[in-house]
Amino acid sequence: MNRQGWSVHQITLALYPFGAGAMAVNAFFASLIGSWMGGPVLSTNIALVVGAIIGLPATYTFARHIRALMDRADDTSHH
Repeated sequence: MNRQGWSVHQITLALYPFGAGAMAVNAFFASLIGSWMGGPVLSTNIALVVGAIIGLPATYTFARHIRALMDRADDTSHH
């Protein structure tokens, strides 16, 4: 099968800013919930760094899912 469209790495690169931002928000809100149990609340800068780090594998995983959906849609459209 000949793949058409963007590769997983291209999709990851295009979606990374959104994935990193989403992970930063999630990390910040998780720290707010953790503060109810005595944990520290993350600063904005720390939340952004955490988001940048955990955003990459999260975005890559999502890009693989999107690529698989593209492949499946492409496969069914050729039958």
